[in-house]
Amino acid sequence: MPLNYPLQCSFKILAIAQQLAVRDARGKLLYYARRKLMKLKESVTLYADEAQTMPLYQIDADRIIDFSASYRITDRQGTLLAHLRRRGMRSLWRASYEIDIPGLGTLQVSEANPWVRVADGLVEGIPVLGWFSGYFLHPQYDVRDRAGRLLTSLRKEPAFLESCFAIERHLPQGEAQDLAIALALTMLLLLERDRG
Repeated sequence: MPLNYPLQCSFKILAIAQQLAVRDARGKLLYYARRKLMKLKESVTLYADEAQTMPLYQIDADRIIDFSASYRITDRQGTLLAHLRRRGMRSLWRASYEIDIPGLGTLQVSEANPWVRVADGLVEGIPVLGWFSGYFLHPQYDVRDRAGRLLTSLRKEPAFLESCFAIERHLPQGEAQDLAIALALTMLLLLERDRG
């Protein structure tokens, strides 16, 4: 299924566990992510519907502690679509990840401007002012191939009292590879949202 870009990602505001809806440019729900609570090992199920009755994809960590964990992304049949892993130790300055996709190789993911994420994290914690941070601070994560070409980007969108993000494709890679990149960026978004 070809993806119609840009993809819109929006978090459910009033939810105990993190829940994220990903829609295409026409507003069609592509998948609904729900992060499981109180799990020692990170596990996220992506559903075809908001009622969470039809699982489509599964993302599971390879270890209990989030120190250099690798996240295996599979479809319903258990076929490997991609691996997402943090590059190096968790950093207060800049987040760096790698996405391994069968048939495409290893892609690099990094923040376009780490100062924006730092400022966003600081301002979000200030009462009242934090409500408006979504209007003027927009962290962005860029996905690049080994040659340094920009393939896809994930960017925080202007929003009031909620977190909305857009996934924009800059250089098409093929249906399966574009989907694998979008799924990996969904997990990255769930991991990095806690950091600002």
